[in-house]
Parts: sequence; C-alpha cells; structure tokens
Amino acid sequence: MAAVGERIVRRWPSWGALAGALLCYGLSFTPSLLPRPWYLQAAAGAITAVFGYGIGAFSGYVVRVCGPEIEERVRRAGWWVLAVAGGGAVVAVTAWSVRWQGDLRRAVGMDPRIGWWQWALVLPVALLLGALLVLCARAIRLGTRRLRRILGRAVPNWAAAAGAAALATVLVVGFVEGFLLRGLLDLAERGAALADRTTSPGVEQPLSPTLSGSPESYESWAGLGAKGRDFVGRAPTAAQISGFTGRPALDPVRAYVGLRSVDGTGFAEGARTTAGLAERARRAVAELDRAGGFRRKVLVVLGTTGSGWVNERIARPVEYLYDGDSAEVAFQYSYLPSWISFLTEGEATDAGKALYDAVHAHWSQLPADSRPRLMVAGESLGSYATERAFPGGAEQLTGQTGGALLVGPTPDNPLRETVTDLRQTGSPVWRPVYRDGQHVRFAQQPSDFAVPAGAAWEQPRVVYLQNGSDPVVWWEPALVWRRPEWLNGQRAHDVSPTMRWYPLVTFWQVTCDLAASEAVPEGHGHRYGLMPAEAWARIAPPEGWTQQDTDRLVAYLADHP
Repeated sequence: MAAVGERIVRRWPSWGALAGALLCYGLSFTPSLLPRPWYLQAAAGAITAVFGYGIGAFSGYVVRVCGPEIEERVRRAGWWVLAVAGGGAVVAVTAWSVRWQGDLRRAVGMDPRIGWWQWALVLPVALLLGALLVLCARAIRLGTRRLRRILGRAVPNWAAAAGAAALATVLVVGFVEGFLLRGLLDLAERGAALADRTTSPGVEQPLSPTLSGSPESYESWAGLGAKGRDFVGRAPTAAQISGFTGRPALDPVRAYVGLRSVDGTGFAEGARTTAGLAERARRAVAELDRAGGFRRKVLVVLGTTGSGWVNERIARPVEYLYDGDSAEVAFQYSYLPSWISFLTEGEATDAGKALYDAVHAHWSQLPADSRPRLMVAGESLGSYATERAFPGGAEQLTGQTGGALLVGPTPDNPLRETVTDLRQTGSPVWRPVYRDGQHVRFAQQPSDFAVPAGAAWEQPRVVYLQNGSDPVVWWEPALVWRRPEWLNGQRAHDVSPTMRWYPLVTFWQVTCDLAASEAVPEGHGHRYGLMPAEAWARIAPPEGWTQQDTDRLVAYLADHP
C-alpha cells in the first residue's frame, strides 16, 4: 500500500502532464465574453490547467507505451526546455492578459486599468486550487487501484480492472450527487427559503385594492414572499404616473401568488407538483379578477426567475405607456436563484404554461371587444418559462398574444432556438432575421429594431433583447467541443475581436463569465438597463405615441428607478 501510494499520490508529474497543464493555463487567460476579476481568472486557470494535465498525462502514457525509448539526456533537455519556456510563457501570458482584460473592459465601458497586485495573485491561487484538484484525482486513482488489487484475488485481472473502475465511478458519482451536491442544494434551498421571509428596505404593504397583499387582497402580505412583496410594493401610483404623463391615471393592477400562499409554511410538497402549479395559477387568476385586471386596457403575463423575481424595468414601462390602465400577473415557483433552479428543478418548464393557460382560459371567455390586450414577458429563466407556454412556436405566440418581450433568454429557450436556426442567410446568430422581421426581431440597442431595413414590422410584435456579451445567452455544453456561431463572421459590437475558441478552455471561460455577468455596465453582459422600455414602446405603443415620448419615458425611468 505504501509503495502504491508513493507511486501514485506523491509521484512528480510527468513531462506531458505539466506541458498540458501549462498550455491550458496559458490559454485560459485569452479573452472571453466579459472581463474577469482576478479570482475568477484563477479559477478558470486552475480548472483548465487540470484538464490539460490529464490530457498531457494520458498522451505521455501513450507515447511511453507505443513510442521509442527516450534517452536520458533528451529527457533532461526536455525538462530544462519545459522549465525555461513554461516559466517564461506563464510570465508573458500573465503580463499580456492585462492588456487583453483592458480591451475587454473598454469594450463594455469600464475603466481599462487593472491593479497589478491583484493579477499577481492569480498564479499562487490557481496553483493551490489546481494542486487540490490533482490530489483529489490521484486519491481516486489510488482507491481504484486498491479496489482492483482486492478484486484481483477472486476474478481475472481484466474483470477486476473493469469492476474497480465501475465501482469507483458509482461511489464518486454517488458521493457528489447523493451527498455533496444534494447537501449543498438542501442548504441553498433552506437559506433561500429563510431569505424569502424577509422584506426589502423601503417596501411596505400596499393599501391600494389593485395590488396583491393589500387588505382587500385574497393573498396575504406574508404569503407573497420576498420577491412578491418587492413586485407589489414597488408599483407606481396613479399620482406618480400622472406626474409623468400630465394626464389622469389609474392605480395599476399587480397580482402575485407566492409559494407560501397555500399553507404559509413554504415547504408544502403539493405546492411544487403540477397540481400545485395549477392551483397557484388558479389563485393568480382569481386575484387578478378581484383586482379588476381583466377590465384594464392591457394585461401582461410575466414569467419569473427561479426565486420569483420580476425585473421592475420590464414591469413598469407598460404602466406608464397606458396611464396605469394595465394589469400584470406573476407567481413564484421556487426559492432558488435561476442558475440553480434551471439545473436542478423542473418547475420552470411547467410554471409559465400553467399561468398563461389559466389566464388565457379566463380571458378567452370575455367579450372580444372589451377584454384587454393580452401580452407576455419574461427575463432569463422567466423567458424560458414563458416560451414553454407556446409549444406551437412563433406562430402560436403571435396568434394567441398581442405581443411579447423576452429578455436575456437562456440557451435552452425552445422558441428562440427554432427562430435562430431558421434565420435568413447572412444574418448573424446574435441578431438573427426571421421571416424578414415580419413579427419577431432581436435587439441589443435601439437601432437594432430597424433591422432588417425597410421591412414592415407587423402586429403583434415579439422582441428578444440579447446582448452579444451575455454569457447567460451564449453558454452551452457544446462549447467544450464546438466553435460557437457567435464567433463566426461579424461579431456583436461588444465581443472582443481577439477572442478565439479553444476546445474545453472556452467552455470554462464562459462558465466563469456567468459569475461576472452582472458586474458590468448596463447594455452588456446580463444587464439590459432601460432597453425593455424601448422595446415595449415598439411592441405595444398607445395611439399617438412617438419616438420623443419614448425618449422622455426612458429618461424619466432612469431618474426614477
């Protein structure tokens, strides 16, 4: 056992392993979608270096087994070359990466200057993290070899090797998924559930009967959850809307149902099943009807993110466009943030459909000449939940709604994926043109709404807001082995021309970009600023609305967040 441990755990890395690690470590510094803080660069460098280590170690093993014997003097020369060239390359790429990061920061409107003392921490932190990962991998290998020796006493060597590998895989996967991952998820959910009981500073229970959580509401203030309380507690009043428009206004309707609405505990299993989603959708329709939402001029069904959050910059513009003669409805289907909900839970797949179907069923029974204009909207995972309500694609979406706004869509949004795949030849993947822009258009900045130039944009209108540098939009597992289309041909204006695709490396770079997607100025990454107001003014402009009105609304919302 000691001899095996000496060979596997404490053995000095091979030449191929270190060469692979150095190569991938250097590539991890190359530009990606967003500028990275030093600690994310350290994580990206460590992870990619470990994969390079594994590839290099395997390649070296193949060479040793299949290739000619290498003389000792050649080995020594190779190690000297690796030490000198590798060390020089690490210093050079670290220094050059400061320039790359400066270019990335400049592209998204940030100060291009970077503190050298921070970037100097990348190497030691990456070394520590990489060493821990290699140690874990070697410990697993040691355990697998030990299992093989034990099994080899009873079965042939080939069977012992296969059995040991299979058993080790089961144990590792079982530990990660059944203990480590499940434990972390349970901890995250309990923490999120506790946070759901809090109320943001400045948010108070509304008194207007048009808002959920008010004294007249079917839904209690406590049952709305933290994000629901934010949604109704930050609704503009009729007086605020009139202050902008100069015309009489109504208090807008905002209806919301939280996870705690049924029994108040927040952990009712029935609330998280398909039946539970249907029940909350029914309650949302009842609350919307109570507040007078079906008697307003426009009605928007909102898809929420994992925690039930609704972006105020998506919700508020419609209320100002229509002098408060509007209604919006949403419900919560999880406590967890979107990135965890998307990976671990299936509620988003059914939540959007459950809410839209319930609202549409009630809306369809109303007289056609007096019911509100029905529209849908969602951001990030909320856009995914919204799209799932329309399995018939763009034709169903435009046939059953009066317009749609989908912001920062995920790579798995089925409707967006179809529209993008069927885009007109020559249009880039980051701003696709679908059926000459007749109903569906993509934008990052206001000028994009005019693409394609000269083409009629008919009602109902569907707008996708997606930034060229938004990793939430462009991350996908295929980045491991396939060059993405958004790096081919013309690129979005905020994507670095020096960004290149490297197998595996780019995947981890964009994965790290996800963590920094909100740490950039508006208009880049996963921050869409006031573009939703620009979009709503084009999706559903009131009669007589002009571009000057849009500019004034955008300026007003910027001053009154």
